[in-house]
Amino acid sequence: MPAPTTRKTDGTTMNAPVKTSKLIKGATGDWEVVVGMEIHAQVNSQAKLFSGAATGFGAAPNSQVSLVDAAMPGMLPVINGECVAQAIRTGLGLKAKINLRSVFDRKNYFYPDLPQGYQISQYKSPVVGEGEVVVDMPDGAIRVGIERLHLEQDAGKLLHDQHPAVSLVDLNRSGVALMEIVSKPDLRSAEQAKAYIAKLRTIMRYLGTCDGDMEKGNLRADVNVSVRKPGAELGTRCEIKNVNSIRFIGQAIEHEARRQVSILEDGGRIEQETRLFDADTGETRSMRNKEEAHDYRYFPDPDLLPLELEAAFVEELKAGLPELPDEKKVRFTRDFGLTPYDAGMLVAERDTADYFEAVAGGGNLAGQGRDAKAAANWIINELAGRLNKEGLAIAHSPVSAAQLGAVLDLIADGTISGKIAKELFEITWTEGGDPKATVQTRGMRQMTDVAAIETLVDDILRRNPEKVGQAKAKPAMIGWFVGQVMKSSGGKANPRAVSDLLKAKLGVE
Repeated sequence: MPAPTTRKTDGTTMNAPVKTSKLIKGATGDWEVVVGMEIHAQVNSQAKLFSGAATGFGAAPNSQVSLVDAAMPGMLPVINGECVAQAIRTGLGLKAKINLRSVFDRKNYFYPDLPQGYQISQYKSPVVGEGEVVVDMPDGAIRVGIERLHLEQDAGKLLHDQHPAVSLVDLNRSGVALMEIVSKPDLRSAEQAKAYIAKLRTIMRYLGTCDGDMEKGNLRADVNVSVRKPGAELGTRCEIKNVNSIRFIGQAIEHEARRQVSILEDGGRIEQETRLFDADTGETRSMRNKEEAHDYRYFPDPDLLPLELEAAFVEELKAGLPELPDEKKVRFTRDFGLTPYDAGMLVAERDTADYFEAVAGGGNLAGQGRDAKAAANWIINELAGRLNKEGLAIAHSPVSAAQLGAVLDLIADGTISGKIAKELFEITWTEGGDPKATVQTRGMRQMTDVAAIETLVDDILRRNPEKVGQAKAKPAMIGWFVGQVMKSSGGKANPRAVSDLLKAKLGVE
């Protein structure tokens, strides 16, 4: 649960920044969607937040449970320092304030997968305070405020399909460290919300603080949705719990917003409540009335002293941070001359950015860096397209950065044409090997002998006299002739030489 914010008596926020909105058309006019998110990100750590039990995914049920995790009498929690460091790194990556003093509290509620009868979390004094995330959208960047980041332990998991008459409890996740990242209500559409969580996941992956694997439950979102007339005060919000995919987040917001608009336009009122998203129907359904902070009876955990940090420790962590995606994007546009769009595509995943730098920074025959724009085009289009088709991550690409760089070198020095390069890429993908050796052994060098190319050009012109006249009247027709010559040469003729010869013989520019 987030810390209290300035709210009206009905629980809605008093104000919120205006953002570019996607308005919903209703019978009574336009409605604006307002979204805030609570992201639960599993901390990358070998041990749990308050015990030494392992955190690996896929272990047999109840095989990674310490006495602390199972709430055995007399067992006391001991803070995992690496989890604290990971939370601070994340806070620094979000340009947030790091609180040198924070407090762990007990959040009291009963559920079968919570053996203690309370969750150790942080309430009024989190480890990380306010920050900001910049999210690129097609119509410009938006700034999403971060209200807080706090550490808390995860609960266990109920298994409902193992036995027809009972539910079983798996405590492997009990005590796993989570970072709850609470945004301000700055998002104004499902698309913005999807882009926001994707950007947050990218930042944490760069930092190495959370792997962001939503299929494993390592990143989940509680989504707060309300609607209002543009410019009006915020409406009553409903919270959609534990949405576990970016696509589902978008669907849940779209459905919930329209549900609320329909109720309001029929003269009803929105009840503040917790809802669930049904992925099968694409709808949200009521789960329970929304709890308030007092329902959880928060109080400082008596078994844990306040967490007090040295400023020097925070500075040391800050000095060890990697280059983050926003800074990398600026560098790619400045140093490599890429467009902001291409740079943004490349930095969205750290492995992709590293792959690009390995390709673009490699030396060509002149001992200089390769054509960065060509490298970006090949990675964004040819490589990414094939990876998506095969369902592979770039870290498992059959074509290495060195191999793609070799293909680009062969294009740059005129050994092969762009068409041949695509054939070479396909061979390298399926068979591997050194692209330069492949070109040599398979006779894939492009034809650069001007006399030989001229013979092909003359033959095509001689066999198409009617199109010659058309091309002289309409120079754009020259492209047809280029295609015919390339086809005649098996794609090996140098396209530039073909084009130059055609222009000279047809007398067009």
